[in-house]
Amino acid sequence: MSPVDPGVNPGPTSVTRLPERCGPALGTDVEDTLDLRLPDDFLAGLSLAAGAAAVPVAEAGTAGETDEALAREVAEDLPPRHDLLDRVHTWGSIATTAGVFQLVPVHLERDLPLVARWMNDPAVVTFWDLAGPPYVTERHLAGQLAGDGRSVPCLGVLNGSPMSYWEIYRADLDPLARHCPVRPHDTGIHLLIGGVADRGRGLGSVLLRAVADRTLDRRSACARVIAEPDLRNTPCIAAFLTAGFRFAAEVDLPGKRAALMVRDRSPRHLP
Repeated sequence: MSPVDPGVNPGPTSVTRLPERCGPALGTDVEDTLDLRLPDDFLAGLSLAAGAAAVPVAEAGTAGETDEALAREVAEDLPPRHDLLDRVHTWGSIATTAGVFQLVPVHLERDLPLVARWMNDPAVVTFWDLAGPPYVTERHLAGQLAGDGRSVPCLGVLNGSPMSYWEIYRADLDPLARHCPVRPHDTGIHLLIGGVADRGRGLGSVLLRAVADRTLDRRSACARVIAEPDLRNTPCIAAFLTAGFRFAAEVDLPGKRAALMVRDRSPRHLP
């Protein structure tokens, strides 16, 4: 698989201008989302975020939770319990034909050197636009880590070794929703295969299928996993097709024309 990002360039917080229109629909999923009502769980998350600083840990739990459990969660520096992606850090390992795979949320101090090195790979630069000193990548990661949980940057760990970078994000809460047809709780994927030795041998398709299926398993409200690779990135589009995604439309996004790829819940167990 090509090592590039099959998503928004460079990421879900990067939109700086609004294109005039969506691209022509080539599938059956095009629907206007500009007036999409924010989901209740997002609004609830805003309320939680606004009051979090004033609520002591001992008062923040829901019925049945103990002070000890809350304190342990804070001490372990886990992502927020009331996030918008159903606790990606608890999704666990996945058995694939390539080995045991797991999404591990990024820890900035630990993972920045590796992710920044991947972003400066000449094969990656065109599609991610995050090349340069480490602070460029740091700013991109920190924006997500300090956010409200709508986007979670992760390392993809295969057989114990980090080999890819992922962003799992709420497409319906992303600027993407202004430009292409998304539905409530649609979950987006961005992927970068980091190691040269892991590219071009079908590994991307295996992992995309595994992550899409795990997303649908763990996010009961999500009916679709989507991605938006650059139309020029034909190896990436081919990888999504092999992973069970379908080509739904061409869309105009800031800085690129993209292929909207969709993995539906209903037929996902078909070969």
